[in-house]
Amino acid sequence: MRPILRRWQQAFASNNVLRRTVSTLIWLPTAIIFSEYCYSIKSIKGRSMQPTLNPDSSAWRDIVVFDRFSIRVMGRYRRGDIVALLSPSDSKLIVKRIIALEGDTVKTLPPYPDTEVRIPEGHAWVEGDEPFRSEDSNWFGPVPLALIDSRLSFIVWPWERVGPLWAPGLRSSQFKGSPAWRRGQAEMEREKRRESRVQYAERPPPKPPSDGAMSPLGGA
Repeated sequence: MRPILRRWQQAFASNNVLRRTVSTLIWLPTAIIFSEYCYSIKSIKGRSMQPTLNPDSSAWRDIVVFDRFSIRVMGRYRRGDIVALLSPSDSKLIVKRIIALEGDTVKTLPPYPDTEVRIPEGHAWVEGDEPFRSEDSNWFGPVPLALIDSRLSFIVWPWERVGPLWAPGLRSSQFKGSPAWRRGQAEMEREKRRESRVQYAERPPPKPPSDGAMSPLGGA
């Protein structure tokens, strides 16, 4: 047994092709699982998410990291998140922002036929940040949550815009008058306009713990 093992080790050490093949067989499934359920990198096309993504001031397409774990494993859907989803019109992968979730009522934009829509259970209302260049829920209505693939979490290119997608309040805390501060102020105004069109569903208050149950703080 030992001579056979020794010959195998010698062959493995001297054969570059064999080493690469074995290494690929070991790491390829890990990479596939990581990309499928954790994170993936995508290039953003089009102008429907301007100025948040692919702004006119940039000569490059944005390259971003999408978080699949939060969506596919945790089922975490939040208003304001930018997400990648399958278009219900043609099944292409598109990038939009979640405006409303189930139970919310949205004041729609043209060309949607109804002035208001109440989001049904298990659905979301998505829009592009540039409504006049976006084919979104104002065209095809609320989308099933099952069509949402991932959540955008980080810009990796171009270099001058590398970083996470900060909340507007964090951007506005930058030095007053700086470009980052002005962008933050503009984003806050856009966020206010989006929120003014949504009547959020009332959430019932949490139920008190039953007799004998442990409280959220760990008390008896």
